[in-house]
Amino acid sequence: MSQLPKLTFVLGGASSGKSAFAEALVLATGAARVYVATSQVYDDEMAAKVRDHRAARGDGWLTIEEPMDMAKALSQVGTNQVVLLDCASMWLTNHMMAESDLRAATEAFMAALDTCAGRVVVVSNEVGMGIVPDNALARRFRIAQGKLNQRLAEKADLAVFVVAGLPQVLKGQLP
Repeated sequence: MSQLPKLTFVLGGASSGKSAFAEALVLATGAARVYVATSQVYDDEMAAKVRDHRAARGDGWLTIEEPMDMAKALSQVGTNQVVLLDCASMWLTNHMMAESDLRAATEAFMAALDTCAGRVVVVSNEVGMGIVPDNALARRFRIAQGKLNQRLAEKADLAVFVVAGLPQVLKGQLP
């Protein structure tokens, strides 16, 4: 069994292996597992992705489906639990599509991470390594995601970048 720090941040590109790596970190603790799912299912493709993720995780997870309110989701976690929050990018997308006050939502998210009783692993997408998007919404998202990732990395005790399934430690030490 391994011990994770209070906050672990796992970052990577699409299909980089970041979620599988984060799940392995949580499983290795031997602690009670909580999965905070931020996705919303609007089509068959997303429904299939959710089914695949659930099947890959297997049994033994308490799942909290909460697309926007991380204070609500993380307040349900006990000291003996480890949370996998997958993912911050979908959380951000949900808030942008709802035209939420991103500053207020981000501050509430950061505060929820501070007050969560359990240890938390947050998964997020790195979106700043590609070309500049061709539309204004995608450019706003890329900027907002970059800022959110910087906040999460700064707050995290352990930050890991996953590329091609290989973890690269950016901050802290792997357990």
